[in-house]
Amino acid sequence: MKQPIASDAALEILAALDPSSTAFLFDVDGTLIDIGPSPFEVHVSDALKDSLHQLFRETNGALALVSGRPIRDLDLLFKPLMLPAIGGHGAETRTTKGTAISKVENLSEALRKQLVSAATPGSGIEVEDKGYSVALHYRKAPKQAEALRRHVAIARAAFPAEATELLLGKAMFEVKRPGINKGDAIRVLMEHLPFAGRTPVFFGDDVTDESAFKAMPEFGGKGFGVGRGFPGMAGIFASPADVRGALQRLAAREREPRA
Repeated sequence: MKQPIASDAALEILAALDPSSTAFLFDVDGTLIDIGPSPFEVHVSDALKDSLHQLFRETNGALALVSGRPIRDLDLLFKPLMLPAIGGHGAETRTTKGTAISKVENLSEALRKQLVSAATPGSGIEVEDKGYSVALHYRKAPKQAEALRRHVAIARAAFPAEATELLLGKAMFEVKRPGINKGDAIRVLMEHLPFAGRTPVFFGDDVTDESAFKAMPEFGGKGFGVGRGFPGMAGIFASPADVRGALQRLAAREREPRA
């Protein structure tokens, strides 16, 4: 794979983008915000919210969060912002601020209950029950990885009529509906105004973002990796802090009076 471009070069590419013709698409955890000890122990700064709000205005609303988190959780994290969003790795979508959220069918309650049972007291495993999927996080219990993998396999085998697939993330196993991914959700998003006709720019950091990066060339778009490289990307930022700093500078530039 081609050697990633350094953060300074990525910043130059980002600074050259025209907000009037660009759609900004951001993964959240590990991209905009630092990975926390658990999904429930993260921080979204006021400075980041301010940068996103400014870019949202400058793009006439063509800015979306593209996350594994449910949209309801994104709204809580980024409050008072309520941005267009793709949640659950593509399981739900809100195309514009204020529009209804469309989502896929939930997993059965029985399957979700069996998956959630892995999070026994003291296990260190933490659960996100999103309805349409269940994510089991073992950041606090890395030695539990193999046992948790077996637990997930047994639970899925116990419900053969349930169509599911396993998604792997950073210290996480997620059981979800098959055929759902960020790339396909972005393709749908790009059919709707204010995204339609713009050049998308996606920022991501994890294997769960690979489908989003693969979708970029279809729209003449660009991808930026965070902390790692991906095939065909335009540049790389070393960390979420670098991304936040770049967005803050970009938002500040947009505030400057036009000549």
